[in-house]
Amino acid sequence: MANITTQMIVELREKTGCGMMDCKKALAEAGGNMEEAITSLRKKGLAAVAKRAERTAAQGTIASYVHLGGKIAVLVEVNCETDFVAKNEEFQGFAKDVAMQIAAQAPQYLIREDVPEEILAKEKELLLDQVKQEGKPEAAMEKIIAGRLEKFYELNCLMDQPFIKETKIKIKDLLGNLSAKIGEKIVVSRFVRYQVGEKG
Repeated sequence: MANITTQMIVELREKTGCGMMDCKKALAEAGGNMEEAITSLRKKGLAAVAKRAERTAAQGTIASYVHLGGKIAVLVEVNCETDFVAKNEEFQGFAKDVAMQIAAQAPQYLIREDVPEEILAKEKELLLDQVKQEGKPEAAMEKIIAGRLEKFYELNCLMDQPFIKETKIKIKDLLGNLSAKIGEKIVVSRFVRYQVGEKG
């Protein structure tokens, strides 16, 4: 059996946000392999999140954020299952971070499924023209367009956006991590962003 050191457990905890005992167990099961342990914890976390997805999130908070001396304002509703979690400091912090994210990055949609078909069709058409003009090989076009479409989602959909405070992680992952940690279903249900001089 691999020698699991405290340093390894701490490192895994920092990378995944999971508890010390879970990290120790995952490392032991993976024979000390850090990447395997991360994958194992992610799978378990995702399974737990998937189970929670069936539950109802009817509690929560409405967070606000005002930026640039009142030039930009955001309201966002974040839901959870219990009033206890709604008052939780980390939950409140997450809601504030999401409001700040919306103020800074101005997403148009909450999730990629919210993008209207006609907007998506227009975007794909635009990307196809771009790729053709760049003279990319026919065989690679589909893959290139799919990659650029991901960028479109990252730019326009809140859940796909890289978190402004830590760009390696997306908002949906931030939400998933918090949900796994708190043990409740968490949902960002709606938001509104106002900017002075912009018509809604």
